[in-house]
Amino acid sequence: MEEMEEELKCPVCGSFYREPIILPCSHNLCQACARNILVQTPESESPQSRRASGSGVSDYDYLDLDKMSLYSEADSGYGSYGGFASAPTTPCQKSPNGVRVFPPAMPPPATHLSPALAPVPRNSCITCPQCHRSLILDDRGLRGFPKNRVLEGVIDRYQQSKAAALKCQLCEKAPKEATVMCEQCDVFYCDPCRLRCHPPRGPLAKHRLVPPAQGRVSRRLSPRKVSTCTDHELENHSMYCVQCKMPVCYQCLEEGKHSSHEVKALGAMWKLHKSQLSQALNGLSDRAKEAKEFLVQLRNMVQQIQENSVEFEACLVAQCDALIDALNRRKAQLLARVNKEHEHKLKVVRDQISHCTVKLRQTTGLMEYCLEVIKENDPSGFLQISDALIRRVHLTEDQWGKGTLTPRMTTDFDLSLDNSPLLQSIHQLDFVQVKASSPVPATPILQLEECCTHNNSATLSWKQPPLSTVPAEGYILELDDGSGGQFREVYVGKETMCTVDGLHFNSTYNARVKAFNKTGVSPYSKTLVLQTSEVAWFAFDPGSAHSDIIFSNDNLTVTCSSYDDRVVLGKTGFSKGVHYWELTIDRYDNHPDPAFGVARMDVMKDVMLGKDDKAWAMYVDNNRSWFMHNNSHTNRTEGGITKGATIGVLLDLNRKTLTFFINDEQQGPIAFENVEGLFFPAVSLNRNVQVTLHTGLPVPDFYSSRASIA
Repeated sequence: MEEMEEELKCPVCGSFYREPIILPCSHNLCQACARNILVQTPESESPQSRRASGSGVSDYDYLDLDKMSLYSEADSGYGSYGGFASAPTTPCQKSPNGVRVFPPAMPPPATHLSPALAPVPRNSCITCPQCHRSLILDDRGLRGFPKNRVLEGVIDRYQQSKAAALKCQLCEKAPKEATVMCEQCDVFYCDPCRLRCHPPRGPLAKHRLVPPAQGRVSRRLSPRKVSTCTDHELENHSMYCVQCKMPVCYQCLEEGKHSSHEVKALGAMWKLHKSQLSQALNGLSDRAKEAKEFLVQLRNMVQQIQENSVEFEACLVAQCDALIDALNRRKAQLLARVNKEHEHKLKVVRDQISHCTVKLRQTTGLMEYCLEVIKENDPSGFLQISDALIRRVHLTEDQWGKGTLTPRMTTDFDLSLDNSPLLQSIHQLDFVQVKASSPVPATPILQLEECCTHNNSATLSWKQPPLSTVPAEGYILELDDGSGGQFREVYVGKETMCTVDGLHFNSTYNARVKAFNKTGVSPYSKTLVLQTSEVAWFAFDPGSAHSDIIFSNDNLTVTCSSYDDRVVLGKTGFSKGVHYWELTIDRYDNHPDPAFGVARMDVMKDVMLGKDDKAWAMYVDNNRSWFMHNNSHTNRTEGGITKGATIGVLLDLNRKTLTFFINDEQQGPIAFENVEGLFFPAVSLNRNVQVTLHTGLPVPDFYSSRASIA
């Protein structure tokens, strides 16, 4: 139960709800908190003051003003209680739990009444702090909101289950553990407080004191207060209005407030809604169970990823270490070769130095000896040895001939290392994906006889070649954008047939398919050219329509079971080209304002078409028409509709315009410009209107000629 604690706390004060009330938007507020966030709107902005002032507006124009004000609520579109107004321009602040709320314009006057009974200022407005929808209170004030007894009971059970030991409710400081509970006083006492505040004498002697645990059980099983009617406080709810979706009392039925509504017994609807809630919870429970199993799967994946990461990292480190070891070994080998070359060069140079040194010493000795011989003054003695010395000098000189004084070794190393290929390989070192253990599938074959287009949808079929032996685990279907642009994936799966919806009308698409398995993907098939329809054939869509819409005539005719406006869309969406369709008025009593136009898929279905920013429409009565988008009314034009009239809608997405026609005549100027995106034909109507849709129509001739001139 701890997970639902946030559901039990007020969005304003952040504490558990105390005397919660239910706002029309189905959110809850503490009664005191609701009063604290009331904002008083200026008297001049109330509808009563504007009507009282008159301001010189005729009754005829008041019809239009009333019609405009009826459809000028806040963007939320919620208007079932007093009418929503735009949010007051009071600066907002944050409540303790972070939700932005609007503070009161002035502090409420002190009063001895309870928050629900104390009077509220006129034109008070309350803004829901969760959905920010604003509401102007009526004369009942906060008493007009029903009290949520069920929520009180849930909070009571939750708080009882959270209390491990029941505490005394009368201790002034730290509450002691309760020892008894008085069933009549509904109070838990410790022994000192019981002796002081609940003596066993006088009237209190008849009270029954029970153990705290038994008191908790008796409190839980005690009958709850019966919810009373908000309009008639002395009446209990006895019936349930199906249209208003609220319990009502017997006096409400007597006053005729729900005379035309379907009313059922409160007990029967209680059982029915309990059954519906239980069935809805079963589906939600299945989703929650799947989510829990999925979370377990994800947590197992986290553990497996961590284990695989450690293993993969170890493998990577081992592989890189092996490369480093091999590089170190090669480095040692190359260094050995460098050292060998180094020693060889040194030996050659040193040998040459030694040889040259010996020879130089011999030459120097011969030179000194010859110089001493030249100093002799005895000619005969000199001539006896001079001839031999001359020959020795010439011989020694010849020995210092060419090349003797040239180094036998250069200082440069005749080695070079080209590491660029290895560096490139290291830079290209990367992970290799799963190695192919089997070949890729064969190229699929498009089955032309089964491929076709309908409206803006295309159906394609393909198969594997008859002699293919490699199985395909799935297929990827690709289409271009209809204008010769890039291909995009539109289907990935095991099926061999696919229908693609939402294509452009009057466009040419190229399609291709390929197969895949664990090894990889096959080549693309041959490209198939597809042509979508020039005009659209479609009907109304029951799947997206409001539940009050009634369909007939193969979903071409619609009406409504409610007096309120309800929206129904066409089945086909448009995003390109020029499209025209018509609607004939089969039933009309001159009072409602049906609306015709286009809308997004997520348009609001329970208000008039054009109330939000998801629809572009023309609404019309028996005298005139208006264009409406995002609750803005423009271009009032004379000329309305009657039974048998024809409404034409022309959506030109080439020129980005939307134009309306009544009985083949253009109604007003071009209604909307700069419209682009995906649009669905749309209608809003109530039970007094019935229309029939006509599609597959060509663009009117006069518009085609006008477009060609433009």
